[in-house]
Amino acid sequence: MSYEVNDNTLETTANGYLVNQEDWSEDVAAAIAEAEGITLSDKAWDIINFLRDEYFNNGGNQPNERNMVKHFKGVWTDLDKVDTKALYVHFPMGPAKQASKVAGLPETKRKGGY
Repeated sequence: MSYEVNDNTLETTANGYLVNQEDWSEDVAAAIAEAEGITLSDKAWDIINFLRDEYFNNGGNQPNERNMVKHFKGVWTDLDKVDTKALYVHFPMGPAKQASKVAGLPETKRKGGY
């Protein structure tokens, strides 16, 4: 599998994760999201940017869904309730895994959100 973005072919793993994280850009994220069948809303970008920040600025940390919910409770003040369902709205195949794929990060090996 690979992605074609701006006349470049980007190599991926068998599960569609970028092999070279330096290939990532917002255009690449949009192409991966399109392949995943999702639309990138402002909140989806919040999730992507949070995951990238955690990974690159916190020793390769890949937060699980519980930690993502804790973070976004303080960020998404416009929502009545921030829970895992609020994350799944943007990444229905699993916010930790699918959002990491769109964010250009390696595949996480953990099973679930907790």
